[in-house]
Amino acid sequence: MSVTSLDSPLSLRSGATLKNRFVLAPLTNLQSAPDGVLSDDEYKWLTMRAEGGFGLTMTCAASVQEEGVGFPGQLGCHDDKHLPGLTRLAAGIKAHGSHAVVQIHNSGMRALKREGMALQCPSDNEEFGAKAMSLEEVHRARDCFIAAAVRAQKAGFDGVELHGAHGYLICQFLSAEINKRADEYGGSPENRARFLLECIDGVRAATRANFSLGVRLSPERFGMDVLEIRDLAQRLMRDAKIDYLDLSLWDVFKEPHDERHKSKTLAAYFTELDRGPLRLGAAGKIMTGEAAQRCLDAGFDFAIIGRGAILHHDFPKKVEADPAFKPVSLPVSAEHLRTEGLGESFVNYMRTWKGFVAEAT
Repeated sequence: MSVTSLDSPLSLRSGATLKNRFVLAPLTNLQSAPDGVLSDDEYKWLTMRAEGGFGLTMTCAASVQEEGVGFPGQLGCHDDKHLPGLTRLAAGIKAHGSHAVVQIHNSGMRALKREGMALQCPSDNEEFGAKAMSLEEVHRARDCFIAAAVRAQKAGFDGVELHGAHGYLICQFLSAEINKRADEYGGSPENRARFLLECIDGVRAATRANFSLGVRLSPERFGMDVLEIRDLAQRLMRDAKIDYLDLSLWDVFKEPHDERHKSKTLAAYFTELDRGPLRLGAAGKIMTGEAAQRCLDAGFDFAIIGRGAILHHDFPKKVEADPAFKPVSLPVSAEHLRTEGLGESFVNYMRTWKGFVAEAT
C-alpha cells in the first residue's frame, strides 16, 4: 500500500497547496513570437494542461536576457513587452486551479548566435565560441534572473523555477568541466554554486513571501558530478529557501551512469536526503499511471510529466480515473497532437523526436 497517492494535495513552504502531485514539465515548444511575446498557440497548449488537471503548470524555459535566448520561438520574460502575454497566461492557468509557474532560463554558451551578441559562459569555451563573462556580466546575468522573477510575479504567476539543468548558464557555473574561473564564482563546488545561490537569495528578497521558488537540476551529463549535485541538493534542503527541487533524471528508475555510483538508483541519492520542508520531484520516462505512482513510492513528493502530457492534455484526470492508464502508442498522428492543443510549430518540433510523429501517408 502506497503511503502517498497521486491525487493527494501537496503543501509548499511558501504557503501554496497543489491540488495533486502532477506537475507539467517545462517543455520546449518553439511556439512564441520571434521576440518572445506569448502566442495564442502557447496560451492554448498551457491552459489546456491546467484544465486537464495538473496541480502545477509550468511554462517552457523562458528567457531572462535577450543574449541568453536559446531557441527560436522561445517564450520571453526579459522585457516588459512580455508582460501583457504573461499576465494573460497566468490568469488562464490559474482559472483552472493550477499553480502557475514560469521556468526562467539563460542558455549561456548554448544561446542562439546573434549578430552583435557574444555567447556568454563562465569561462572561454572554444567548442561553442563563447567568451568568459566579466564579473560585471556575471552580476548582470544574476540580476536578470531576479528581474524576470519580479516580472513573473507582476504578471500574476504564483512562482518561478530557476533552470539549473541541461548545460545552460546556471549548470555551466556548476560544472567543473566548463567553469574554469579563478574568482569567487569558480574553483570549489561552493564557489561554482555561488551564482545559483545568489539567484535564489535575490529572488527571495525581491518577491513576496508566498511566491513559490523551485530549482531544476540534472545530476548527470553536462559535466555534472552525482555526488556534488547530491551535496548541493542537501544544502538547498538545509537552507530551506526554496519550495521544491525538480530533478531531471532522464529515467527516474535507472542507476547512475557513473560506474562508481551504481550501488543504488540515481533517485535514491536524493530521496534519502533530509529534505526538511523542501519538496522533491523528478522527471524522466514517467509515461503511465503506474510509473507516476512508482515515482511517489520511490520517495518523491511529485511526478513531473513531459511526453505523457504532450500526448494527453488531461493526463492527470485520466490517471485519477484509471490508475493503470497508459498513453496512446507511438508514433501518433500530427492530427492527434493538434487535437491535444499543439500548434504547428510544436508539431513540427515533435517531428524531430525519433518515432514520435507518424509519417504522413
